[in-house]
Amino acid sequence: MKKILIAGGMVLVTALSQAQMKEGKVTYERVSQIQIRMNDGHEEMQNMLPKSRTDNFELTFGNNKSLWKQAEREQEDDGFGGGGVQIRMFGGGTDDILYNDLSTGKRTEQREVFDKKFIIDDSSRPLKWKMTGETKMILNHNCMKATATQTSSRMQMSMENGKMERKQVEDTAVVVAWFASDIPVSAGPAEYQGQLPGLILEMDVANGRQTFRATEISPKADLASIKEPTGKKHYTREEFRTEMNKMMEEMQKNNGGNMQFRVRN
Repeated sequence: MKKILIAGGMVLVTALSQAQMKEGKVTYERVSQIQIRMNDGHEEMQNMLPKSRTDNFELTFGNNKSLWKQAEREQEDDGFGGGGVQIRMFGGGTDDILYNDLSTGKRTEQREVFDKKFIIDDSSRPLKWKMTGETKMILNHNCMKATATQTSSRMQMSMENGKMERKQVEDTAVVVAWFASDIPVSAGPAEYQGQLPGLILEMDVANGRQTFRATEISPKADLASIKEPTGKKHYTREEFRTEMNKMMEEMQKNNGGNMQFRVRN
C-alpha cells in the first residue's frame, strides 16, 4: 500500500510540475559575432572594431503565446565608438519585441530603426529538425539535442575604396538546439519559436556566429504582458527590408567621413 501511495505521489508531483511550466519567464544571454570586412589598407580601423557583442533578453510564455524582448540594461549602451567609428545593433532596441501565437504560427514584431517604429506581420517557419539522442542538464532541466539546417539571406558589409558596400548574400547555417523535455512549450529564443516540443534553453547558430544560453528560469509569468504589438501601419517582412535598405542608403549619404555601421544579426 505504501508503494502505491508513493508512486501515486510521484505521478502527482510530475503532473503539477509540468502544468506549472506551461508558463514562465526565461532570461537568455545572446552573444553575436560582428562580421565587418574592411579592405584597402584599413587594418587599423579593422582592429578597432569589436569582435562580438553580448546582450540579455527575456522570454515570457503562457497560454500558448510568447513574448521576446531585450532585458533592461543597468546602463545605457549606445554601441562601440572610437576613431570616428560607431556600431549599433539591430534587434537590440529596448522597444523591440517579438510576439508569437504558438497555436497558429502568427508572428508580430515591433522594431525600432533609426528612431522609427515598424510593426511587421509574419509567420513562424519551422525548420526540419533531427534528434541526435544526446542529452545534458541545463539549469536542472534534462535537455535533448536537435540539429537543423537553416537557409536564409543576410547582409554582408565591406569597405571598398573608402565606401561601405552592402550586399545581400545567401546563407546556409547549421543550428544546434538543446530543448527541455520536461517543459512542453514550443518556445525559444528570438525567432526560433514553434520549433521543438520543448522549451529551447541553449542554441548555437552557424558554429558560434550567434549563441543563446538560458541563465535563469522562473515558473512565474506576467501573462498580461504577452500582448501583440499594434500600430497604425503594418509591414510585411519584404516591405520592411525595402524600407530598411532605403534608410541605410540615406544614412550613408548623410554621414560622410563619420561612418556608422548598423549590423543586423
